[in-house]
Amino acid sequence: MRTFLSRSVLLGCALTCPGASLAASQGSIGATSTGSISISATVPGRVEISGLSDVAFGTVDPGAAATSAENLCVWSNTSGRTYQVTATGSGAANAFALTDGANTLAYDVQWADSTGQSSGTALTSGTPLGAQASTATNPTCSAGPATTASLIVNMTAANLQSAVAGAYTGTLTLVVAPQ
Repeated sequence: MRTFLSRSVLLGCALTCPGASLAASQGSIGATSTGSISISATVPGRVEISGLSDVAFGTVDPGAAATSAENLCVWSNTSGRTYQVTATGSGAANAFALTDGANTLAYDVQWADSTGQSSGTALTSGTPLGAQASTATNPTCSAGPATTASLIVNMTAANLQSAVAGAYTGTLTLVVAPQ
């Protein structure tokens, strides 16, 4: 009797106590026996950026702006496939700037959450651009759309004209995060 009462109290609490979860139910002897289990899983938000290519402007004419636009893949598994992107440069205080070792050459960065764009939303180093949406159906765009976003790097004529002659290099880092 005591075992029956304990099981009744536990079953009653499992059905009505806040925060309680049902446990597996075991079968009993008979022509058939049925048991059940509860299954749960948590899928965290994830993103992936791929398809990036180095930008090599080569020799640029200081009399005109130099622009490079590339299509890339951003995948997100969040509801609405949304993400945010944050860019930082390798200049002082993460500025978008190239260096020849002694001098700097500033550049601008723009982002569009669609492909084939030659302009987009201007990025500020270290500041996330949110509410971006992807059409990617898998992490590397190996199926579905091949690319989902555009990255635009621009050096203005004014910045090129104030640069000292030299060979400039730097790194642009892009961090995407689920949103």
